[in-house]
Amino acid sequence: MTEYVKASHLLVKTEDEALKIKEEITHGKDFAVAAKEVSLCPSGQNGGDLGYFTKGQMVKEFEDAAFSMEIGEVSNPIKTQFGYHLIHLTDKK
Repeated sequence: MTEYVKASHLLVKTEDEALKIKEEITHGKDFAVAAKEVSLCPSGQNGGDLGYFTKGQMVKEFEDAAFSMEIGEVSNPIKTQFGYHLIHLTDKK
């Protein structure tokens, strides 16, 4: 059976910026609000929502992190060729 995850993310240029935003989220800032404010990805306008995806649809570093997370968790910064991501896992099926 194919596993799906549903996640939101935000994308920034530096690890320091990602760590600062994660700290704000840890202290109560809404992930979707943060994504709308800072994300360099077009999905930021939708609060970073990427919908459901399976393995093989995202770059490896992003996918490895997303599929190893628990629902509700926000990742540490994930470096890809695009920059630094924070991932918020919202569902698995």
